[in-house]
Amino acid sequence: GNSEKDMFGSVVVGIGTAGFVRIRDMLAPLPSSAAEKLSVKGFISRRILEEQQGVKQITVEDALSRDDIKVAFVCTENAAHEENIRMFLEAGKHVCVEYPMAMTHKTAVELWDLAQEKGVVLHEEHIELLTADFKQLKKDVAGKRLEEGFLHFTGGPLKPGFGFPAFSGIARLTWLVDLFGELSVTAASMEEDQQNKYMKMTAQLITKEQKPLTWIEEWAPGLSRAKDINFRFDSCTITQLPPATREPVGIFMQDLVLFSQKLLGQVPRDQLHAERRRVLHCLELADRIQQLSLQGSAQDT
Repeated sequence: GNSEKDMFGSVVVGIGTAGFVRIRDMLAPLPSSAAEKLSVKGFISRRILEEQQGVKQITVEDALSRDDIKVAFVCTENAAHEENIRMFLEAGKHVCVEYPMAMTHKTAVELWDLAQEKGVVLHEEHIELLTADFKQLKKDVAGKRLEEGFLHFTGGPLKPGFGFPAFSGIARLTWLVDLFGELSVTAASMEEDQQNKYMKMTAQLITKEQKPLTWIEEWAPGLSRAKDINFRFDSCTITQLPPATREPVGIFMQDLVLFSQKLLGQVPRDQLHAERRRVLHCLELADRIQQLSLQGSAQDT
């Protein structure tokens, strides 16, 4: 078995859906994978809670000072990601955070620089890149030349603390960047009816080849969670996600294994660089979309 000294003791910060899954996956990691090196030592919550899946609540001070805790999983609401990441990086801990890692591009750059300075791993979770249907879509798109694309996401009303839709919905933007390369923002707008909890963000993007992409995030009560796509290529058009068989290993577990491989130094440097570049590029686009959207709504009033 694993001797304790080779293990990465971990704390989970925030006990929502993601926090619950992180604890579950560390208690029963994928056999013979790097994730077996993680050992959950406790969780942190603002509320006083009983044990979660047999794991005890500990204080922030404890988590920061204990030598056997080397890793923090930040699973709080988006608005609290930055302060938590910064605090654990400063203490020399590795950090895995649910997307988005920060609410501005500038902050994200600071956090990456801090992680590098401290010699620790900073990892932003992107389970949307690990789904079977996305992997299949990526294969289907490979080698085709995009003429025009459209991605419309709908969902129930956004909860407070999630931040601006370009950040809370950065998974969709990450899809577009992963499929079509680095993008530029040409226009963006935001419609909001707070009384009816309705929100719609529209962003116009272009690829390096100057091909247009439209990204819409729409949130309202009663809207079902769905993605509508239309990608027109020189040779064909893709109007729905390809059918794909669910993989035996869940997407959170796949992400946990990737993070653990980073902890063990098993991920090639060029892959780490490409990932950091993609994360920062998407946050920069989200920043720009927010800027343009808020300029637009300021002119309306």
